[in-house]
Amino acid sequence: MASSELTSSQSPRPPRPNFAFRQLRGQRSPAEFAAAVRRAAREIGERVSCDARYVGRVEAGEIRCPNYAYERVFLHMFPGRTLTDLGFAPRSSVRGRRALVDEDAPLVHITSPVCATGETWGAHEPYDQKDSLNPQDPQDPYAAYAAYGAQQNHENDEIHEESDVLRRAFMTGGSATMAAASLGPLGLPIDAAAAERPVRRVGGREADALEEAVRRIRLLDDRHGADGLYRRAAAPLRAAYELLDAGTTRQATGERLHSGAGELAISVGWLAHDSGRFDDARSHYAEALATARMAGDAALEAHAFCNTSFLARDAGRPREAVRAAQAAQRVARPLGSSRLMSLLALREAGGWAGLADRTGCEQALVRAQALYDRGRSDADPEWMSFYGEAELEILEAQCWSMLGNWQRAARHAGRAAQLQDPHFTRNIALYTAELADDLARGGRPDEAATAGMRVLDLLDQVQSSRVQTMLAGTARVLLPHRRARGVSAFLERHASAPRTA
Repeated sequence: MASSELTSSQSPRPPRPNFAFRQLRGQRSPAEFAAAVRRAAREIGERVSCDARYVGRVEAGEIRCPNYAYERVFLHMFPGRTLTDLGFAPRSSVRGRRALVDEDAPLVHITSPVCATGETWGAHEPYDQKDSLNPQDPQDPYAAYAAYGAQQNHENDEIHEESDVLRRAFMTGGSATMAAASLGPLGLPIDAAAAERPVRRVGGREADALEEAVRRIRLLDDRHGADGLYRRAAAPLRAAYELLDAGTTRQATGERLHSGAGELAISVGWLAHDSGRFDDARSHYAEALATARMAGDAALEAHAFCNTSFLARDAGRPREAVRAAQAAQRVARPLGSSRLMSLLALREAGGWAGLADRTGCEQALVRAQALYDRGRSDADPEWMSFYGEAELEILEAQCWSMLGNWQRAARHAGRAAQLQDPHFTRNIALYTAELADDLARGGRPDEAATAGMRVLDLLDQVQSSRVQTMLAGTARVLLPHRRARGVSAFLERHASAPRTA
């Protein structure tokens, strides 16, 4: 558990652009330079997931001094130069001012202890990777996760803000109690002691309850967010695997139980993933994948690989994201769902974008759109109800953002916000925050400030530290543009806005 006390009076001075670093980039695009940084890291045995956004932050002066991994890479790329020659501030001056916050971590105004987590929704923050990338065995259900564990502590040092997505309704005791109670009448025990009691006569009623538990958890996630729900959902998951262990005399019921337990593991894994508990998510997704393999359930296996890819992208492992998405497509192809194949192509595109492979990303995006245009079918999985045009647009926006094409990213993020169902206030805030950040980084500060104001208007209905993290990054980018129309008003309102506890 990490804690810090940052108030508006401690806001950093406006960053000074790092012109020295910009000159070293030369004619290369930010994405091309980021790829060169990653290649240089491999030459000396380091692994950094540098992307165009990180390069932009360095050049904007937001990162006054790189962490030690990046320092070694930069000095290897430019032998004979010091960090000062590269335009960075001395490490001692940075440490002296912000001892509790990592050099590369976003400055977030918070007033209570928070969990240090690693989150990169939309790849807003690159992750340093120090472990070597081992080839994954596609036949090993746990291989996709083998390299995650040692990375978690390092990821936690990168971003010091709680990554839950809690809405206002879930922050009150009454709503939290209602959400917890909603997990109760499912025919599954929700306390650890009950979960350990022997289960007898497992049959259709238990399978029904298990399937209903999956639906209920997804519904509660949509309404209340992941963080408070995650710990409550863990007990039904334990109970589900107790049902599997108890066995059943009917094969059809046994298949339903395996499928239901695997889907529940994925749902609980997503709650962990979305609230920044990447190590827990890895474990739950691995459990679901193993369950799918044992049961010969292709649909469950495709779903597990889909979420594995998304987790890998958010954890800064783009090559693994590509491999997992491709594995999912191989498994899902015979299932006959074009929408599922479309989503999996978008997962692959996100991995290619993280690798700064524009060609691979564009090919996957074109494939995703073509598959989406084929429309819905009876073969579409129930869990894909969230996947519509707005989700397609925001995932494409995130790809272009990772590639440093802010104009295209902003165009797609704007469409996503317009297309989103107005009842999903949190998603509208999230999509608009992505739009504001892309506009700011694309040199359109007045439009970014307008979009940022719209996000601030929604914060009385939405309490999401993910949105606040993105908005804080946008504010930093806009600091040098205070004189642009609307920017000063946005910065003042943002500085005075309450922060999620």
